[in-house]
Amino acid sequence: MAILGPHSVIIFGLLGNIVSFLVYLAPLPTFYRIFKKKSTQGFQSIPYSVALFSAMLLLYYASLKGSNAFMLITINGIGCIIESLYLLFFMIYATKTAKIYTTKLLILFNIGALGLIVLLTYLLSKSSDQRLTIVGWICAVFSVCVFAAPLSIIRQVIRTKSVEYMPFSLSCCLTICAGMWLLYGLSIKDYYIATPNILGMAFGATQMILYLAYRTRRNSEILPVAAAVVDPKDREESNNTGAADPRCNHHHRHDSSNGEVEIKAVETNQINHTA
Repeated sequence: MAILGPHSVIIFGLLGNIVSFLVYLAPLPTFYRIFKKKSTQGFQSIPYSVALFSAMLLLYYASLKGSNAFMLITINGIGCIIESLYLLFFMIYATKTAKIYTTKLLILFNIGALGLIVLLTYLLSKSSDQRLTIVGWICAVFSVCVFAAPLSIIRQVIRTKSVEYMPFSLSCCLTICAGMWLLYGLSIKDYYIATPNILGMAFGATQMILYLAYRTRRNSEILPVAAAVVDPKDREESNNTGAADPRCNHHHRHDSSNGEVEIKAVETNQINHTA
């Protein structure tokens, strides 16, 4: 029975499905870039493998649930199709090493882990209710782990005081998505769905607050400091002579070049650390 009103299940379920569908479509620009370059470049297949495993696990949970499971079945069924297409597209343009690694991930998560969960829950549970409880807890724990993944990005934003690699739109969509599924879980009294989405909302809200706090900081604030590397002796000599010394000018350009190299190194370190 719904606890938030007779129509809350349909309303929150539909809203949750719509926002979740938009989140599933978020990687499309990435795969358009892969298609244009005909290469996966530095992108990894781990997020899509984990997302596929999550959708398949929730599909299994929904099949055991029976009642009030239609919304879960529809969005996670669509999610399985979308993530499978992403992985297929990734495999087409990936290097041989990346293809082997992605295949291992799929075998580990979607065949090994999911198959083991299905097998053990059927062998060890004495009733369908007990099986539903076990799978529900597994889904809740896995969802918490997935929601905790952005903690590395939050730490990076605090350390660098830059939100360059934390898009506000994605954080906002994930927060809204978690909120809709929280309300949906409460409306059908399914706390295995509601509980992890509380943490999802908290992490998403934290990301948005950090974005608003650091959004005014730009790389231009760092550039003048890194570029102004000039030997004081050369500056003093240039001032005393009052002439343009070719050697001194060359040294200034060399220092500016060093400044640019330092900046690029910092940016590369941010990208690698974030990834």
